[in-house]
Parts: sequence; structure tokens; C-alpha cells
Amino acid sequence: MIKLAGIDIGNDSIKLVVDGSKDPFVIPNIIAPGYERHILQEEDSAWKALDVVIYSPSLSQRNQRYFVGQLALEHEDNLELEDTDNKALSDQSLIVALTALAYQGLIGQTAASGYGQTDEVEYTIGTGLPVRAYAKYHQQFEQRLLGEHEVTFLSTPQLRNRKVKVIVRKAAISIEGAAAMFHLATHDSLQVKDEEIYSGIIGVCEIGALTTDFPVIKRMAIDNHFSHGEQIGIATYLDAIIRDVEDAYGYVFPSRAKLAVRVKNRQYMIQLPGEGQVDIRAIVDQHFRRAAARMVEMIKKRWRKCPDIQCFYVIGGGAAALKPYILDAAGPMKLRFTNDSEFLNVYGYLKVAKSRLNQAVPV
Repeated sequence: MIKLAGIDIGNDSIKLVVDGSKDPFVIPNIIAPGYERHILQEEDSAWKALDVVIYSPSLSQRNQRYFVGQLALEHEDNLELEDTDNKALSDQSLIVALTALAYQGLIGQTAASGYGQTDEVEYTIGTGLPVRAYAKYHQQFEQRLLGEHEVTFLSTPQLRNRKVKVIVRKAAISIEGAAAMFHLATHDSLQVKDEEIYSGIIGVCEIGALTTDFPVIKRMAIDNHFSHGEQIGIATYLDAIIRDVEDAYGYVFPSRAKLAVRVKNRQYMIQLPGEGQVDIRAIVDQHFRRAAARMVEMIKKRWRKCPDIQCFYVIGGGAAALKPYILDAAGPMKLRFTNDSEFLNVYGYLKVAKSRLNQAVPV
């Protein structure tokens, strides 16, 4: 049976939702070189210890071992994406995406007996690219995703020595932010839920880790002239916070993702050597105010260029972190935010894949 899934290959994390499931599966988009681990106590879930070997014809290096996601989060040799990386061509993003698809495919299945047997999972997926990358790279991105890939879990608890053939039959590529609006505008059945969004002219500011996209949606179609993207995201400001905290207190965050988790949970106290603690909220505030001011200026610029925009939605993981700062910087200008905005794209990608299968609604 072919699974239908939406997968948001974000620069900070990869989110996957399968048709019929309620909550997305989320993995930090971070990897480290894999090796034989010295395990003192096995992790209490497979998600915390994704230790894989991946073979894919789309990867430059095949049959390599990686620690993925949470297992790589505090590793001294971990790799996070930088603003020079292109997610359409990135091996790292494909490694994490294939791990997520393999993991999701195994959940609930009967264990295979060792290396001798291979599980198989087939997908039709919806996913997306930033505005500026879409026009040039969407066909190449689609070809890298399609076909057969193989993921072997090694020391991962509950999945030890399981090998999975991940087969992607079809991939529907759309534009980040536009898919989110499609999700807000429609029910799961793809019938219209919000006529204003579905039939109106909507501006979107989708704040990611490394990019911020400004698609303009006119009656559920992308406006080629006014849609735009910027090569800056919240990662620039997270990196600056990490540097300032290290300079001020000698405390080193092992990864951008580790700081992002603290900010999301409003945990601003850090432990100093000994029993001292210090509050880094002032440093976070300083950089997030700068980020918000820049985002608001870019929104104003887009709105001036396309004055027919009826309303502007601010979405994405960066929007969730920056919301109070953006509202303050925006002053009397009204901007729209939504709950769980970091998951709007992945639900939208699932609906786009479904609509293309049904040939019902072109997006």
C-alpha cells in the first residue's frame, strides 16, 4: 500500500505527516558522522537514537553511517545547514528526510529478523522549496527524491538492525508559504474552508531558519511578479546569540537547534561552572528585536510593491519565535498569525499531494 505524506524539509528541522495520522513527526535537520557507540543505557525511544546507514543513488556518498536528529544534537562534530546550502541539492537534508520516511514506515510494523530481511515502504509525497529556489531547482529536487533508497537502522532502540527500502513513487513540489495558505483555505476533503484566503490576494511572510519567503497568492495561484524570497532567516540571529552568550559567560551551545529548543520553551537560564546560573533573556531580546524590525521592513516593502494585498500572514517556525517582537515593531500595521504556524506547510504539502493525485485543485 502506497502511503500519502507531506514532508517539510526545513533547514532547522524536517517535519513529516502521513495521511490519516494526527501529529507530524519532527526531526532536527542535523547529522554527525556515525560510529560504534558505547551505550551505557539504551535510549527510551527510537527517535532519540537515529543511527543509520543510508544508500541512495541521489547521495554523493553512499553506504555512509550517520547519527541523525536528536542523537546528533549535542555531538561535537555535528553539522547544521548554513545559508550557502541549497536544500534542493543538499545531501544532509536528503539523509534526514529519508531517515524520517524510513522511521515512519516502520512504526507499528512487525520486526524483521536481523539483516537478512528488508522492509519496504512506498510513498507519494508533497514537499516544497523556497520561492527563489523553486523556479530553478524544483525539477532537480523532484528527481533526487524519486526512486528507491535504502535505510538501515543500527543501534537505534526498537529498530536495531532493521533495513528499509524507501520507494518514492511521486513527489509534488510546491512553494513554501503557498502550501500553508492552501492548508488554511481548505478542509481535509479539499473543499473550501476560508473563502477570503481561497479567493483573495494574500501576502505571506514565511520565516524559516535560513530563508524568508514572501509569496503573493492570488486566488490560490502564485503571483510570478510580486512573489519574492530573501536569503536570511532566524538562524542568523540564533548564531549571534550563541556568540554573545559564549563571549559573555563562556557557555557554548553545541548547536543552533539546542538554543532554538530553549527559546521555544522560554528557558533562558543557563548553568555556569559550579552552581551558578545566569539569565540570557536580555541577549535573546536584543537580537530578536533586530530580527523583527528587519522582517517588518521587508513586509512593508512587499506591501508597497503590491498594494492590492488584502492581508499579510506571518508564518513558519521563525514567526512563532518572533511573534511578540514583530507585533511590537509593526505598530498599527495589522499582521495575521496562526497557531502551530511551523506545521502549516507540512499539512499543506499533504493536501497538495492529495489534490494532485485527485487532479482536483492545481496549486
